[in-house]
This record gives sequence, C-alpha cells and structure tokens, in this order.
Amino acid sequence: MTTIINMDPAREESNPMAASPSVLITGASSGIGATYAERFARRGHDLVLVARDRARMEALATRLRQESGVAIDILQADLTQPGDLAAVETRLRDDARIGILVNNAGANVGGSFIEQATDDVARIVALNTTALLRLASAVAPRFARAGEGAIINIGSVVGLAPEFNATVYGATKAFVLFLSQGLSLELAPRGVYVQAVLPAATRTEIWERSGADINTLPAVMEVGELVDAALVGFDRREAVTIPPLHDAAQWEAYQAARQAMLPGFWQEHAAARYQTARS
Repeated sequence: MTTIINMDPAREESNPMAASPSVLITGASSGIGATYAERFARRGHDLVLVARDRARMEALATRLRQESGVAIDILQADLTQPGDLAAVETRLRDDARIGILVNNAGANVGGSFIEQATDDVARIVALNTTALLRLASAVAPRFARAGEGAIINIGSVVGLAPEFNATVYGATKAFVLFLSQGLSLELAPRGVYVQAVLPAATRTEIWERSGADINTLPAVMEVGELVDAALVGFDRREAVTIPPLHDAAQWEAYQAARQAMLPGFWQEHAAARYQTARS
C-alpha cells in the first residue's frame, strides 16, 4: 500500500542540496514527526512526509504549504511491509534533493516481556530498528559521495536504562544510539552529520497506542519543546542530543568512563578474577 502524491519533478538539479535540502521524515502524521515537519517547513525546507495515515499527512501538508509556501510530497507507507519500505528506500537513493533524513517512525507495545506476544515485539523490532537501518543504509552512500547530508535518528533515554522496564523497546532504542554513534564516526569525516536524539517521556500518541496512561507519569515533555531542543542540538552538530538531561557533564562522564575501558578490551588472556588455579 504505497502511494505517492503531489510530486513536483521540476526542480533545479545543478546542486540539489546547496541551499535548503528537502527533508524526508518518517512517522510524519503526528507527534514528533509532524512537529519536525512544521519546524523544517518554517526553515524553508521542502518535505517528503512518510507515514501510514495519508489523510492526516494531507491535512498537515495543506496547512504547511499555506503557512510556509514549501513543496510537500506525501509517501504513504507502512515501514513494516517490505514493499512499502523498499519504495521509501528507492526515493532516498534516487532523489538528490533530499539532504536530511529524519528517522522518527517507531512504536511500542504494552506489558512485560513475558506478556508481550512474539509477533507484536517482532513488529516493534522491524519498525524501530530494521526500517531505520535500511533507510539510513539507502541514503548514506549518496550523502557520502556528495560530501554533505544529515541523518537524524530518534532514539530514547530508555535505551540507556534497562531499569525503566521496557525491555524490547529499550533494546531497539539502544540499537538506534549505537548505530548513530557508529555512523557518526564513519561518516563525519566524509561531510555527513548523524545525530541521535534521546527523548524521555514526551506527549505523543505512542503511549495510548501501547495501552499506557500518560497521565500516570511524573513528568512529560511537550512535543514542541522536545523538537525545538533537538534542533538546537542539530544546529550545534551534536552527535547525541538528550533534551531532558540538564547536566551535560553527566553524559560526558558516562562517555569518558566507557572510553576508559576500551584499551582493556584488547587482551590475550582473561582477567585475573576469571582465571582458576592451574595445576
């Protein structure tokens, strides 16, 4: 079920990303994705909106065209379906106007791990990790050849905290963070910027869809504030942006502690604490 509408092929092709590159945003029908669309439209970027709900994307596109005068294409796709995912990959590979990918589409399912149906968690993994990976893989080689471009991957602080009791969702977000950091190390020298954004609880529809009551949470960030903060990090070219973290030194200490272990990993023998007495 892939539908493309409002295509506008007549664009200058001499240097498609020179001024304001187009932005492709997944999960663009509501919440974080729709807010990214609004913010990038205000900045003068043309958009490609990707989500399952075409009616909501059409309503958003109509409003943003009127408010900002940007061109907006709509690509209806369920990123858990191979055919739909392939269509978005093709668009990213072939459309040289797209210079920013916002990998935002994601979902969760309620309950503990032993309560969650295997098929349900497999769909979460497919959307939160496989689709995100494939879209980044589709566009990164073109960006690297061009020597410019940006990939924004929406992760979560849950990926840092198994204590939050969201085992599968948190594991997918840990994947997003690791992938983003690895891509940043690989692609930054080639002119490609990769940003991982780690929200905490944010007022979006993901809570209702997973059967959770957002009103029971102690603190919830509004989506506009989350995206605005993430874009400050984007403009600063941060590799990892954590909008709810007030003390940046905590993240720096976490990174320093992790990096301090790296030399110790290259060892011929097991650490003394794991060695048994030998006869």
